[in-house]
Amino acid sequence: MPTKLIVFDCDSTLSAIEGVDELARVRGPVVFAEVEKMTHAAMNGALAVEAVFAERLRIIQPRREDLAAVARLYTEQVEPTAIDTLNYLRAEGWTPIILSGGFRDAIRPFADHLGIDRVEAVDLYFNEDGTYRGFDESYPTTRSGGKPEVIQRLRTELHPNRIIMVGDGVSDLETQPFVDTFIGFGRFTPRPPVRAAADHFILALNQIPPLL
Repeated sequence: MPTKLIVFDCDSTLSAIEGVDELARVRGPVVFAEVEKMTHAAMNGALAVEAVFAERLRIIQPRREDLAAVARLYTEQVEPTAIDTLNYLRAEGWTPIILSGGFRDAIRPFADHLGIDRVEAVDLYFNEDGTYRGFDESYPTTRSGGKPEVIQRLRTELHPNRIIMVGDGVSDLETQPFVDTFIGFGRFTPRPPVRAAADHFILALNQIPPLL
């Protein structure tokens, strides 16, 4: 059993992109602008996650192949210090996990690139022809308070001595009462509520080791 967990948000943390926004981008500028606005509102805490989650997907109507394209973008725009930092953390006995409100099929290949085994993210469902059918509405990160719920599951399942959470959004900040340390991340999208409340606030992932 891992004794030390370090849990990372994916979008705007391990990678520069917001996956749902990139799914919207291929649908044209009008759809992209609408979805991006909703994403920012949710990540800054102005809207509840559940107020935008299904609606963004309804507007986008993503196809299965779109997720593969987002997976490539995650890797192409990986945070520059991520891989070295993850290698250091593993050598020091930390087990990294990705916890995201994004989509498993897009994040899993990126996690493989990073050497991260466990991904907690949302499953999308598609018809046989690749068109969008829906998403796992029961998964915690589709709603506010979902990330703390997953953190508590991890604690119950794995019994770690320490859990650290690293993320850029208000949905990540919600985990603060349930982890030992919450590290806010602002390299790509610094969010004032996260900066104000985080135990630490960093601009590069290689700033994590001195905080441990």
